[in-house]
Amino acid sequence: MKALITRKLGMTSVITEDGASIAVTLLSAEPNVITQVKTSEIDGYKAVQQGFEFSKKLAKPQIGHSKAAKATPKIVREFRINEITDETKVGEKLSVDLFSVGDTIDATGISKGKGFAGTIKRHNFHRGRKTHGGRSYRRPGSIGSMYPQKIFKGKKMAGRMGHDQVTTKGLKIALVEPELNVIGVTGAVPGPKKGIVLIKEAK
Repeated sequence: MKALITRKLGMTSVITEDGASIAVTLLSAEPNVITQVKTSEIDGYKAVQQGFEFSKKLAKPQIGHSKAAKATPKIVREFRINEITDETKVGEKLSVDLFSVGDTIDATGISKGKGFAGTIKRHNFHRGRKTHGGRSYRRPGSIGSMYPQKIFKGKKMAGRMGHDQVTTKGLKIALVEPELNVIGVTGAVPGPKKGIVLIKEAK
């Protein structure tokens, strides 16, 4: 299972060999370190815990947790795996060259927060008419009938929009730069610039 914790840099475009211009998201992928390997016998499931972006200014529990890996990562994330191989060891470093151009991946990030939004922006509702006496321009309209006298959970209404975990599947690796620790992924990836993005091999 190939997986890395990365940070989003922004978007650019790349010219392919056949002359087409494609949109590419650049991800900063500094080397990850395996901080823990979880097994079915001990933890009940198989997973690899990886650390990213290292700092000496950490709390004592965090330092103690990653002591076996001889590293002090600020950001730690866990990836489920099917098999634990001999190469999956605590302290092993995972770099950009884990992936190659053409690989298919899934990217997970926290989407941009939009704040409190109305139904038109949040749920693509239609606007009311502005002529012939219409006064309901951006109102949500009826939210229920006389019975039952309550609002059902999940009713599409105004509320907080964005800042949710989103996974974009089936993206392709467009470029890999080991010297710069940069990976280019075709298309858009969820989240703002400088946001944490988890990339893993597509199922």
